[in-house]
Amino acid sequence: MKFTFRKEEKLKSKKLIEKLFLEGNHVKSFPLRMIYVKVEHESAQLFQVGVSVSKRNFKKAVDRNRIKRLMREAYRLNKHILEKEISEKYVCMFIYTGRDEWKYAELEAKMVKVMHKFIEKTNEDKSAS
Repeated sequence: MKFTFRKEEKLKSKKLIEKLFLEGNHVKSFPLRMIYVKVEHESAQLFQVGVSVSKRNFKKAVDRNRIKRLMREAYRLNKHILEKEISEKYVCMFIYTGRDEWKYAELEAKMVKVMHKFIEKTNEDKSAS
């Protein structure tokens, strides 16, 4: 298993991002919020992922960039959790909603927790359909 975060996995399409915020569902585990929508995208990867940090909460770009780097790293090392359980293609956005910067270990634990909540919610939606 490769722990990489390739270009094909990164969410870049403005159309997909717009659709994500208009039609997407979400799961939360403070300070992270994961917005997701099931979409057929061109990428061979199951997930296309983006990360975001509010400029309102973190005025300095260095602080925002550090948090985004930590979030991408936490996703990269734990994406196998999603790949094991989910077989459809999704577009996801992880949004940092906290006002203070968290340590990496705590942020990684919350990333894993929000991934598990996402898996539970998609399994519930599948069984309800």
